[in-house]
Amino acid sequence: MGIRINPSDLFYRYPKNHANKHSPKFIGKPDSHAFAADDLFEVIPMLEAVMDAYDCRDGNVLNELEEVLVRWLPKDVTREQAFDILVESVSGMFEQR
Repeated sequence: MGIRINPSDLFYRYPKNHANKHSPKFIGKPDSHAFAADDLFEVIPMLEAVMDAYDCRDGNVLNELEEVLVRWLPKDVTREQAFDILVESVSGMFEQR
């Protein structure tokens, strides 16, 4: 089934683009659609996919991923690029421990 993230699990609050709510979301690579890092309905599936990639349920890792997403992720990336960047950042977190 995979990791499930609720909005209450997140440190940051993200706007909801209700017009985009039922559009297909990131489910894996390849995905060349633009990633909307400011839309809760895009952010949750992306973070779930990254956490699933490492089978990680650590809230601290989730918070660090959000920091990368909010502070460092370029605004003009595809979903696939966002996924790769976030997965790489998780890899770096595990190497530091």
